[in-house]
Amino acid sequence: MRFSLSAYEKFLKSVPLQEYREKYIHIKTVEMDLPRNIQALKTIYEQYWQNADNLSAPLCFDDYYLLYCKTHEKDINEFWGKTGFGKDCDCFKKGLEARIYRTWASLITQIQGGYVAESLYGKNSVKMGTELDHQDIDILITKADGREIKVQIKKESHRPEIARMQAGRSSDQVSDVYYIVPGDYESPIYKVGGKKGQLKPWAKEFIKFNPDNGTLDRLDNGFVIFTRRAFQDIG
Repeated sequence: MRFSLSAYEKFLKSVPLQEYREKYIHIKTVEMDLPRNIQALKTIYEQYWQNADNLSAPLCFDDYYLLYCKTHEKDINEFWGKTGFGKDCDCFKKGLEARIYRTWASLITQIQGGYVAESLYGKNSVKMGTELDHQDIDILITKADGREIKVQIKKESHRPEIARMQAGRSSDQVSDVYYIVPGDYESPIYKVGGKKGQLKPWAKEFIKFNPDNGTLDRLDNGFVIFTRRAFQDIG
């Protein structure tokens, strides 16, 4: 049985995001393409979307990474031997952990979007998984009339308004749903210049500053999540 949206968001609130960012931000020693047999997609979907082990709460990253390493131990060691990193060097271990963390952080954000979409369109209306992912589909929504909406979740640094522009495209295309992680969240208003006193464009995407139309929310730990508004107008 999958987690409820409220249980999943409670888990997101508990993620020590800043601690992880400081730990992994400068570690980029394993940035080459990973073979599919050691990619983290399958186990992340199993744990956080399917709840394959029927847990009462999602795993923290540290526990997930232990599970990942145990699941892929043989294949990781084989890949390690092909990378040129020596077995007496911890560069590969640290680099792989940082690489998997970045995948994990991105996917658990996407999966929250899937839970939100399902709360909007009904039980079993949403599919996510590795097969869809390899088709460049992050979320597949089946509406009540049978139409399928293919969604890609994208992190946008400068122009989150693109999401609104691209919403509502025909169902044979992919609808892009954007999120943004602003570095100046505590300063949503221009303080100088011709736009002084106006909301910055990114702020209009957050429910705190735009209660009626905000597509995003920000948790106290800095985690950005989707609101129902993000999925209301797609397709």
